[in-house]
Amino acid sequence: MGIFSRMGDIINSNLNAMIDKAEDPEKIARLIIQEMEDTLVEVRTDAARNIAERKELSRKADDYSARASDWEAKAELALNKGREDLARGALSAKQQSEQMVDVVEREIAVLDEAVAKADEDLGKLQTKLNEAKAKHKALSMRSSVAKGQIKMRTMVRDTKVEDALSRYERMERKVDDLEAHVESFDLGTGDSLESQFAELEANDAVEDELAALKARINKPKAANGGSKKKAG
Repeated sequence: MGIFSRMGDIINSNLNAMIDKAEDPEKIARLIIQEMEDTLVEVRTDAARNIAERKELSRKADDYSARASDWEAKAELALNKGREDLARGALSAKQQSEQMVDVVEREIAVLDEAVAKADEDLGKLQTKLNEAKAKHKALSMRSSVAKGQIKMRTMVRDTKVEDALSRYERMERKVDDLEAHVESFDLGTGDSLESQFAELEANDAVEDELAALKARINKPKAANGGSKKKAG
């Protein structure tokens, strides 16, 4: 069974359980991402185990090959010494070692295929995981914006807000009434306090302008008087 079909079975079972409980879709998305991340870890662990086992089998194959070469040398030695029986036994042991090399190499081929498939599946799964995370991030942002808009529109349409504004307006009218009541005490008593201060400020402005005008008028006269003294 491939990792995608296996992961699909796990996710589907969990999704069905969550859907039955009417869970939040965002939680379902997080579950899928979590399952994908867990599967990545699991597949990498299996691949690491296969790689380690392949190295062990490779050492065994080398060992069996060395034994086969050794038995062949012994068979040649036995023939040179006139011991055909020993040579026959050595060749039999050589064949057994060569058979073990074949067995181990077939096991190595199976592991190589498994590691290659795991590498391919890991690449696909990592791509899917990146896509899922990107979509989940975008979905979360859209959900957050939508919730904010709902909250704002609910507040705008909420009658409590209208009631509060109406009460505020009534309070403003009451304050206006109080201020009018205060101003009414100034009626019939001559100028109000504000008008008296305004009059003082107006008088100061007139006096300032009058002084400036006198200065402009007197300036030419002073200049003419000075020129006459120089001429005399």
